[in-house]
Amino acid sequence: MNGCIDDSLRALLPIPISALLNENRSEILAWIDTAFKGGLAIPRNLVADLGLVEAILADGKSVELPLFRCIVDWFGKTYETEIAASEGKFALLGTLLLADRDLQRELLRVHGAMGGGSI
Repeated sequence: MNGCIDDSLRALLPIPISALLNENRSEILAWIDTAFKGGLAIPRNLVADLGLVEAILADGKSVELPLFRCIVDWFGKTYETEIAASEGKFALLGTLLLADRDLQRELLRVHGAMGGGSI
């Protein structure tokens, strides 16, 4: 899986996501946030755009936190999971999804300043 590094030196990965298993995936660009211990958090406006539905607990109660069900393609496998809706501007990819993965980041020097690169 390949990502990019933006002009603000944020490491970003494209994450294919949808509300239902048999739907086409929309690709969201997620900021790798190693301080976030969850899996994936996306801005609230994307929740509506993707048509995600509220997550329900096993006992049938609604979750108090803004969690939503979704389908995520991750390293060749498809998972049904829950993601958090955030007030932030960027989708966040946390350490839960990065567990057991080898993350390598390369920055390219452009004219003596750090510029975009790949991960």
